[in-house]
Amino acid sequence: MEKNEILEWLKSDDQENLEKLWRLADEVRRDNVGEEVHLRGLIEVSNFCARDCGYCGIRVGNQEVCRYRMTADEIMDSVQMSVNFGYGTVVLQAGEDYGITCEWLSDIITRIKLETNLAITLSLGERAEAELVAWRQAGADRYLLRFETSNRELYDRIHPPLPGRFSDRFQILRGLREIGYEVGSGIMVGIPGQSFDDLVNDILLFKEYDIDMIGIGPYIPHPGTPLGMSSEEHLCPSGEQVPGTELMTCKVVALTRILCPLINIPSTTALATINRVEGRVHGLSRGANIVMPNLTPKKYRELYEIYPAKASCDENADESNSRIKNSISAMGRVVGVGRGDSANKKTRAV
Repeated sequence: MEKNEILEWLKSDDQENLEKLWRLADEVRRDNVGEEVHLRGLIEVSNFCARDCGYCGIRVGNQEVCRYRMTADEIMDSVQMSVNFGYGTVVLQAGEDYGITCEWLSDIITRIKLETNLAITLSLGERAEAELVAWRQAGADRYLLRFETSNRELYDRIHPPLPGRFSDRFQILRGLREIGYEVGSGIMVGIPGQSFDDLVNDILLFKEYDIDMIGIGPYIPHPGTPLGMSSEEHLCPSGEQVPGTELMTCKVVALTRILCPLINIPSTTALATINRVEGRVHGLSRGANIVMPNLTPKKYRELYEIYPAKASCDENADESNSRIKNSISAMGRVVGVGRGDSANKKTRAV
């Protein structure tokens, strides 16, 4: 698919035409990664963050946040829930929290590997190469680092670097591949200042960098952030600004599936947040094959507020597990068994 064709799909409002896109994406998904929906148990281990990103509710500059960092035993309790629910993967996610030391996390990874058969995904921001190597050696299988936007000027505006450091997430993604991780990345759809040309470039970069898992979620404004308080100042000229809608997010999911048929694509919590009734199902029917139920203890869950009114905050883990599995069955899909490793990585390794 060429750049102009992707752009046409992104700008299309023809419902009949879009139904063709949904069907094609679903067929490509079925033919390449099958009917299984793999569930990843998400544990938000800390909402401390050293970064001051312009869109994120847990940014270091937000003094209204009540900070927490889970203990090792609390994390292991949530890991056990993932085992009990039959998930194949646990995802340890946090802000860029340097209170999470290399040794502390290595010990937890080792415990998880000794006590379970789970795959481990880490999503901890930009960390030193030595830490990434140590965590891989301890047993971590995957690393998720979103590049958010391919527009360097926009990235720098919403992701201020730490003092004395230059942020190059594409270089980090290449390094993760060399270390041996299954590599995940992704973007936000509808960031103020994101043009349709930017979004086309994002989609093409998924393929160019041969990424194994892509997370695609809508931009949801947070009132406690600079971007949330001044979105209008940064919008692209009329007709060029990407909307952060469910429809646009689903278009990106579908086009990404068609261009990258073997990758894993989650139907994200952000998508479920902007459409609590059908958002997650729409994602799954338009190319996605992964869901990440939230296993964070409820007392912490609402404190991990990257964006407000997160869908997973209003139910406990048991309720979320049952609802998600029931919705998958109602679609005629099946809950995946095992780790659900990326078919893209498996093919590359052959």
